[in-house]
Amino acid sequence: MDDASEMAAGAAGNGHGKLQWRILIGFLAGTISGLIAYSLTPGAAWIETLVTYVTGPIGQIFLRLLFMLVIPLLFSALVVGIAEMGEVRALRNVGLRTLIYTVSVSAVAVVISLAAVNLLRPGDGVDPAAAREMLAQGGEGAAGIVAASAKSEAGVNAVLAIVPNNIVAAMGANDILAVMFFALFFGIGLLLVQTPRTETLKDTIEGVFEVAMRLIGLVIKLAPIAIFCFMFNLSAQFGWDLLIKLSAYVGVVLLALAVQMFGVFPLLLKLLAGKSPLAFFRQTREASVMAFSTASSNATLPTALRVAEVELKLPPRISRFVLTIGATANQNGTAMFEGVTVLFLAQFFGVDLSLADQAFVMLICILAGVGTAGVPGGSLPVIALILAGVGVPPEGIGLILGVDRFLDMCRTTLNVVGDLVAAQVISVLSAKDQVVVVEGT
Repeated sequence: MDDASEMAAGAAGNGHGKLQWRILIGFLAGTISGLIAYSLTPGAAWIETLVTYVTGPIGQIFLRLLFMLVIPLLFSALVVGIAEMGEVRALRNVGLRTLIYTVSVSAVAVVISLAAVNLLRPGDGVDPAAAREMLAQGGEGAAGIVAASAKSEAGVNAVLAIVPNNIVAAMGANDILAVMFFALFFGIGLLLVQTPRTETLKDTIEGVFEVAMRLIGLVIKLAPIAIFCFMFNLSAQFGWDLLIKLSAYVGVVLLALAVQMFGVFPLLLKLLAGKSPLAFFRQTREASVMAFSTASSNATLPTALRVAEVELKLPPRISRFVLTIGATANQNGTAMFEGVTVLFLAQFFGVDLSLADQAFVMLICILAGVGTAGVPGGSLPVIALILAGVGVPPEGIGLILGVDRFLDMCRTTLNVVGDLVAAQVISVLSAKDQVVVVEGT
């Protein structure tokens, strides 16, 4: 076990087990107190004041502290993970396996979501009066999202944007894909140039990783308070209306996510990794709660890294590589949500999508799952782009804004658990390769 793993293990023994329970208590307390406030004094001015000046800022400070440390953590974890591969052939094998796994599982996820929305057709049952009210309420937000999608890079420009012409500017703009590309490139350089100086440089970058993990460990201690604030804000402002207004749509999204979470993932764990699904879900529950509460794959990355090394006992060189890549590139929940939402809005507006149109939606959802920002609401501009591409009014996204926060929390949980499943599967398959190589020699 390397120094970083020992440090993480020591931290786990010094209170992370208790932290899981404190996070769960904060989650339940925030939800219950918010629902009580909503039930007793719905729409009261004091709730808005409390959210605006107390619970909202506390939650945002927590997220900002995490995002402040994500870039150095992501860069150092990916560079060191690649450098520890030992040779380019090992990196190639793990990288190709990760790519094939990501595309295959994302395709399965999108097929499940499109099948669910085609069979259940939630867009046919929305009450027109309620829909007009929600469109009016979400009009301003939808306009901002549509405008953001219009400014987004597309086609060749989107591919070119992955290669940064100024890595400092890319880090300053939180351009995760560009930073990941540079880290991959830099890590390959460390593999190719193995001298005493590069060994020192590698040790320095690993030191950055250790410092980032330690600082994040301090920030995570605030998680129960922050999660209480997140859940209070959500339940006090929306209450049960969050699910009632668009219950059919929400139900189909949750059904699709549940099939992937409790159907596809257990099969992958059992068949490819030989891992008990029950043990896996128990060991990763801290990452699941963090993902659900923050609705951000990037903010949950530090917790996922620690869970992979301490709870799942995965080799750091593989778990760091797969999880840092997966925080942006392996987003099954996001791909599923985008597919359901596009077809739901097409049904609502009476736009008949042919099989070719749905195949187009499926392809874009798979690709978008690779590049969507791992932050709250990061998939909404992508959905606006897809809607425009299939002839559905992009402004219709205003229909779902009222329930998006809740669904964002659910799909982020699937994203993070999916990353950990990928790390588990790829670690086991890579270990089998090493056994074959040893036996062959």
